[in-house]
Parts: sequence; C-alpha cells; structure tokens
Amino acid sequence: MDVLIEFLDSCRRYILTVGMTIGISDLLDMAIVAYLVYRLLALVKSTSSEKLMKGVLFIILALALSSEFQLNSLKYLLNMMVEWGVLALIILFQPEIRRILEQVGGSRFSFMKMFSKGQQTSAIERAIEVTAEACADMSKSRTGALIVFERKILLDDVLRSGTRLDAEPSSELLKNIFFVKAPMHDGAMIMREGRVLGAGCMLPLSRNVNLSRDLGMRHRAGIGMSENSDAVVVLVSEETGTISVAVGGMLKRHLTVETLRLLLANELLPGDDDAQAAKKRFRLTDLLPAKKEKDHE
Repeated sequence: MDVLIEFLDSCRRYILTVGMTIGISDLLDMAIVAYLVYRLLALVKSTSSEKLMKGVLFIILALALSSEFQLNSLKYLLNMMVEWGVLALIILFQPEIRRILEQVGGSRFSFMKMFSKGQQTSAIERAIEVTAEACADMSKSRTGALIVFERKILLDDVLRSGTRLDAEPSSELLKNIFFVKAPMHDGAMIMREGRVLGAGCMLPLSRNVNLSRDLGMRHRAGIGMSENSDAVVVLVSEETGTISVAVGGMLKRHLTVETLRLLLANELLPGDDDAQAAKKRFRLTDLLPAKKEKDHE
C-alpha cells in the first residue's frame, strides 16, 4: 500500500512539474498531433486497411519483444522487414495517402461545415423523403433496389467498385438507376450526407449461416453491408415488392412506406434541435406491416 501511495505521489509531482513548463505552443502541438492521429485511425477504420495495420503493429510488438529477450536472429529478420516495410507500406497505402491529400486540398476539411448542420439535416431529410417515394413506386412495380445510407464509417472502398455520381437525389433518379434494363440496376446505390455518391456498387455478402433460406443475394448483400459498417441499407424485393431495412446485421422486413420514413429518420437524422423538428414531420399513419411473403432476392 505504501508503494502504491509513493507511486501516485511521484506521478502527481511529475504532472505538476511538467504542467508548470507547458506553454500554449506545447498545447497546440499536442492538439495537432492528436487530431492527425485521430484522422489516421478514422481513415484506417473506414477502409479495408484495418487488418493490415493490425499486422504492422504485431510486427512492431514482436520486434520489441525480440530486443528485450535478446532473440538476435529473430530481431535481425524483423529489422530487415521493418526497413523494407516502410517502402511496402507506401505502396500498399497509396490509395489512402492519395485520398488524404485530396481531402486536404478539397472541401472535406472546410471549417464552413460547422455552420452548415441545418443544411445537412435538410439534405438528409429530403433524401429520406425521395427514397420513401421511390421505394413506394418500385414496390408496386416490383423493381429490385438496394440503397445504402452511409453514416460515420466511410464506404470509399465500396464506391470504387461502382460508378461515382455525386448527384442530388430524386425519386426519378432512383427509379431510373434501378430500372431493370439500366446498366447499374444490379448494384447498390450509396448515399452520403443526403447526396447520391455512387451506384452499381458491389457489397460484401453476409456470412451469417443462420439467415433464412428465403433471402436471396440482394438481401444477403444488404445484411452483409450492415454487418461490416454502421450503414443503413434499404431493400426492395424484385420478387415480391417487399420493402426491408438492414441495420447492424438485423433485417427488418415487410415495412410500409410510412414505417420506412420514420425508421430512416430515427437512424439517419442527428439528435440536435433541427433534427428533432425534422423527425416530427415524419409521422406514422400506419404501423401495420405489409402482408408477409417470401423474398427470393
């Protein structure tokens, strides 16, 4: 107990000593470094590079342990891997490095975004409305659809598998993209911050072996996307016209258009006052689910 008290007292004295020598420039320096580390971790998490980074950290840990326990042969091999690994990482992370530079020079880091929350909420609200309207029509005509609403985890890897659009959503645009003879109708549409960012994108299939056999490839892809990210996925079955939503690996089936509107508003709109006012505009008039049918897509 005395050792613990002495250790805590030493920590307190060290913090007080360091705190007296820290200036404004030091705080600014730490804040910038912390922000850069946060952006790097967020970028790695939003792409398929997360597993690669875990492998790099494992090699660094193994190098430290080999040095500590004097495992000279292993240490030599790991040192060679690290020396050549810097060049290999630059090659492997070339798309991510390019994306960072593009974002620095683009509008993604713009300070004006902090003043545009109301506009963003309005854009998402409009995207919800046109999606519900388009799904209602596609449900009647039994046109298959797969719409992914991106949230915090960026889906840039998925976007590269399709065609980039960056267009304002409309019911007509959604119905034209998923029209059965359209070139991009088999893939998924990606929405980011209320805009159609891409279409014809390929999604990962779910690995859940307990899924119903009634579910086909479209529904399994939608569930797989919701398992691998925090995205909200809207599906329309080509066989039955049934509307479904996948969130967090769970599929909510047989939704009415009114239920779809409310569900998307609850999942996509933030918790500020503007968003709460927007949510009130999505009123449920029918809580009864549509007639249950088997989905084969």
